Amino acid sequence: MIPNLKIDSERLWDMLMSTAKFGGTAKGGVRRLTLTDEDKQVRDWFVAETQALGCTVTVDEVGNLFARRPGKNPALPPIALGSHLDTQPTGGKFDGILGVLGALEALKTLHASGYETNAPIEVVSWTNEEGSRFAPAMLASGVFAGVFTRAYADERVDRAGLTFGAELERIGYRGEQIAGDHPLSAYFELHIEQGPILEDEGLTIGVLTGVQGMRWYEVTVTGQDAHTGATPMRLRKNALVGTARMIEAIDGIALAHGPDAVGTVGLVEVKPNSRNVVPGEVFFTVDFRHPEESVLEAMEADYRAALAEILPPLKLDWEEKMIWNSPAVKFAPHLIDCVDHATDKNGYSKRRMVSGAGHDAVYLARVTPTTMIFVPCAGGLSHNEAESTSQAECAAGAQVLLDAVLEFDASLGA
Repeated sequence: MIPNLKIDSERLWDMLMSTAKFGGTAKGGVRRLTLTDEDKQVRDWFVAETQALGCTVTVDEVGNLFARRPGKNPALPPIALGSHLDTQPTGGKFDGILGVLGALEALKTLHASGYETNAPIEVVSWTNEEGSRFAPAMLASGVFAGVFTRAYADERVDRAGLTFGAELERIGYRGEQIAGDHPLSAYFELHIEQGPILEDEGLTIGVLTGVQGMRWYEVTVTGQDAHTGATPMRLRKNALVGTARMIEAIDGIALAHGPDAVGTVGLVEVKPNSRNVVPGEVFFTVDFRHPEESVLEAMEADYRAALAEILPPLKLDWEEKMIWNSPAVKFAPHLIDCVDHATDKNGYSKRRMVSGAGHDAVYLARVTPTTMIFVPCAGGLSHNEAESTSQAECAAGAQVLLDAVLEFDASLGA
């Protein structure tokens, strides 16, 4: 019989607020980039908290953390619950870490009750989900799922020239376990929505059926540095002008491909970045997303056509490459049903939905049954220091997570 266990809302909220101090910003957000000293601090905290519950903590070769509570049947692969601890440069208190701490709260509830699950339960923290320091995103869960190699991850370089591998060694979180040599029975991930739909519709829980496809590109536009006062407009090779027109074109491409298409230039670096020098080089990034691969293909074709149309008349050269392609994902129906039932059991309002943002669950779905749970965030705002959700909404998500996991675990013992 599945027990009627209740998570501790206050305890969960206290963990969310206390961990926000690791990299906390003056504006109330969090700056905890992957493999920085702040990342090490929150990792150390996580290890201490889970070991205090009697968990065995394993670290794999790309720094993924697994805290295991034994089950009745050690032959069953563990059921994993988790997300990530890293943030954007100006991140909030909830993106990612709610999934880790909601899972930890579920674990603490099981521990306090003495309830023994059939399968072991693991709380997981994946390394470098955000991709804000080391691109691409979801890097270490990608290694776990066989999408990337350890060597590829180790060679990722941040904008300061530091490598993922060297920084992982520096903070002491290079583990011995081969990434992916760690079978799982299932994976559940709790997350804030990072969009406005649940709040707009007055709903508490998003039951995720999948994640839309995503493609990232990097572009370097090359012109000629020149003196702003001495170089006539007609003779300039202004890389920033070409980039500005590309930014507008990318926005237009997304608008032209329907309401589900999005396109963003989120990072621009201008060289030499001097007020009296015509910019001779610009580096920028492109992010396209859509639930259908055919539409992403069309958006990509339009973007490359725009480069060829816009830049040559300005006497500019360019280099571009796709650095990440994450196809659309569909989650496991059985796990989706577990989340549905858990939501109904607790009387929460809900809707089924597709995630517009990428998550570690995207890659986990390749190697184990996977699903996600969303709770609202104020104004749909995320990747922002003002990111906010309520204590009640966090508690609702953690409760649904626990009950969904217990339902799935019961099916393993049937």
